[in-house]
Amino acid sequence: MLDDAPSLDSLLSEWPAPALILDPRADRIVTANSMATRLMGLPPAPPPFSSFLRDGRGRLVVFLDEVDYRGGAWTRDVALECFDGTALNCELRGSILNGPHPLVLLTFLDLDELDQHARITETADLHRGGISAWKRAQTFFSEMERQNQLILNAAGEGIYGLNAEGKTTFVNRAAQEMLGWTTEDLLGKDIHSIIHHHHLCGDPYHHHDCPIYKSFRFEQINRIEDEVFWRKDGKPIRVEYISTPIYDHQVLAGAVVIFRDITERKENERKLREALDEVAALRDRLEQENAYLQAAITTERAHHDIIGDSPAMQQVLAKIDAVAQTDATVMLTGETGTGKALVASAIHKDSSRRNRALIHFKCGSVAPEAIEAELFGQIKGAYPGAIRDKPGQLELAHGGTLFLDDVEELPVEQQGKLLQALRTGSVTRLGDSRSKDVDLRVIAATTCPVDYLLSTGKMREDLLLNLNLFPITCAPLRERPEDIPPLALHLLKIACRRLNRQVPLITEGAIQRMLEYSWPGNVRELRNVIERAAIVSDGQKLELELAAPATTVQMKPMAVRTDADMQQMVRDNIVASLCETGGRVSGSDGAAALLGLKPTTLYSRLKKLGISEADWSGA
Repeated sequence: MLDDAPSLDSLLSEWPAPALILDPRADRIVTANSMATRLMGLPPAPPPFSSFLRDGRGRLVVFLDEVDYRGGAWTRDVALECFDGTALNCELRGSILNGPHPLVLLTFLDLDELDQHARITETADLHRGGISAWKRAQTFFSEMERQNQLILNAAGEGIYGLNAEGKTTFVNRAAQEMLGWTTEDLLGKDIHSIIHHHHLCGDPYHHHDCPIYKSFRFEQINRIEDEVFWRKDGKPIRVEYISTPIYDHQVLAGAVVIFRDITERKENERKLREALDEVAALRDRLEQENAYLQAAITTERAHHDIIGDSPAMQQVLAKIDAVAQTDATVMLTGETGTGKALVASAIHKDSSRRNRALIHFKCGSVAPEAIEAELFGQIKGAYPGAIRDKPGQLELAHGGTLFLDDVEELPVEQQGKLLQALRTGSVTRLGDSRSKDVDLRVIAATTCPVDYLLSTGKMREDLLLNLNLFPITCAPLRERPEDIPPLALHLLKIACRRLNRQVPLITEGAIQRMLEYSWPGNVRELRNVIERAAIVSDGQKLELELAAPATTVQMKPMAVRTDADMQQMVRDNIVASLCETGGRVSGSDGAAALLGLKPTTLYSRLKKLGISEADWSGA
């Protein structure tokens, strides 16, 4: 037809049906055969193909996309009209023509002509079969409607039938009420394109994928538990349905669909799932809080008050009174055993957060690779072994106080995330993209001087400035000897109450010995000494077992060693400890315990000194 496509003209001239070749990119009819020209009334210079569409280009674009994806497709959804505006009732079949520029071969099937042929065929069949066959076909549907109409309309489920061509044959009252469509809207129409044309996500639902159509095409019963039908007002309803083929004298006649509106049930299930998830999260949090509270109750510090009348202790008590009622961040410094945990507990008990938990988190007691999940929480599947959602310490301290003990042991890579959480008041679990608001007060504790932490780079300066808002120093026991007698008596009463023993007398000699001792382990060492004395004391007096006061011993000068020599000695000593423990680092029988180090500190030294299994296993 067109000058630029002589080969395509010859191809279509022999085509047995109206057909044209379309350039979809240019919206141009490349060529058309004579039957298509007559059907559409094409002029010698055809206008763009889109000008023959009656209801926009959307359905044509969807159809052409399917042709491109499948290589071929058919549709009755594209409404066309002739050049003079007369409506065309056609089925389009499209195929891809490969070439330098992809083209689409469109074949037109005139549905009016097809219906006319069908009617002629049916009439011929009726004539051949006689009047009895015609009466049987008429009787089948009229009898079914007459006998079942009352039952169908009384049923609470929606019920509709369709014939072998997919056209609606009956619709009961419940189906009309649920869908909003009347019998006039549906009878004799393609019901799939009216109520079942799209999935809930918006994807088109093709006839050939529909389980209802498969019922009479493949003669099978299909039960579907969760799909959507579309109401007349455009709103979806969630449905479950069963589609069953029906027969007339063993000849497939169509299908019956029985459906139920489950929108409210699905919404209730969704609300129930959300409520259960919330209950599970609260249960996990309460279980964690309860575990921490039980741990606090069973430790001695839960029964201790802060004892002491020394100036250093009075200064600590004054600072506790000053800061407790605020939400200011507190930094506690002092040697091991000086009572930093007691000070943190006293601050929390005197604060407005006393009714919520004090979460005590020892930063050095968790392996570096597990710190993030322990501190910030995790979701199921965040890493191998994460089998459930778990709140972190920050979430557990929501509304209460988080006590970060040995904060200098926190890995540097996690310090930035902690600072961000404290600044924003929110926390994001490991593996999650959603943040949760947290309201908590932070108390940090360290055995290292603040200047040392900055100079060695063990802590980020910005985090340290945030934590060191209100510093409190806990003095060692040797600097406040006047506190030793009341502390010893207090600890003795607690130990005897737990051991169910009478409290022995602390003699002047025992007090003098305690005052002369340097107490490198501070109050913690004093507690252990007193408890051991309570066990071994059988009489009225406290039998105190203390090492003699350290005396000055004249030592021979030691040979001067280089830094490299010292490093090698440290390395050899660590290797020897690993040999002794069979490579075990942590635990009571691990190398860290032998060396008097924290496991995290020993791990860092192993990495720094390059010590591997080969060094100790072959030693």
